[in-house]
Amino acid sequence: MPPSSSAPIKFALQAYRYPPQKCIWNAAHANSLVIVTANVGPGANQRVDIEIVDSGPSHNVYLSKRGIKAESRLAITTHAEGEVGVCLRNYIEGDISGRDENKISRIIDLDIDIGADAVDYNAIANQESLSGLETEMRKLEGVVKEIVDEMTYLKKREERFSKTNYSTHRRVQNFAWFIIFSLTGLGAWQIFHLRSYFKQKYLID
Repeated sequence: MPPSSSAPIKFALQAYRYPPQKCIWNAAHANSLVIVTANVGPGANQRVDIEIVDSGPSHNVYLSKRGIKAESRLAITTHAEGEVGVCLRNYIEGDISGRDENKISRIIDLDIDIGADAVDYNAIANQESLSGLETEMRKLEGVVKEIVDEMTYLKKREERFSKTNYSTHRRVQNFAWFIIFSLTGLGAWQIFHLRSYFKQKYLID
C-alpha cells in the first residue's frame, strides 16, 4: 500500500436535498501529512460540505467543514495505516422547483497531496534560508523517509501474514491428528463390539 499523491481531478458534483457522499480515497501511512486543496465552482442555492476520514478500525473523522466556497486548503495528519477519504456532499438550499433539482451541480477541482508531496519545501527554504541544493536534499530526505516507512510497513505485513499462516497450519495439523485418533478409536470400538457380538452368537470362541 504505497502512499501516493493523486493527480488533480475535476468533476461535477450533483446537488440533492439529501445528497449521498462522493469520496475520493488514497493510501496513506500513519502520521502522514495530507494536504487537500478543493476549488468549488459557483452555484446558486447549493452548499458543499467536505469531510476527511480514514478507513481504519476507528473510522477517524479528521475534519468536517460546511459550506466551502472558492478555494479551500485543508491539512490533516493521519493517525493510522489505511486509506484517507475526502468526502463531499452538495446540498440544495432554498426554493427550487422539482424539475430543476436534477439539473444543478457545482464543478469541483480536487488536489490531494500526501507525505513528502504535501510538504511546502519552498516555504521551508525561505524560512531556513536554504540554497537550491539544500532544498533538493531536503526533498530527497522526505522521499527516502517514505521509502523506509513503506519497507517497514511491508515487513510488518509479511510478519503478520507469516504468523497467520503458521497459526492456520497448526490448527489444520491438530485437526488432522484429532481425526486420525478419532477414527482409530472408532475402529477399535467397532472391533471389540463385533467380537462381543460374535461371541454371543457362538460364531467365534
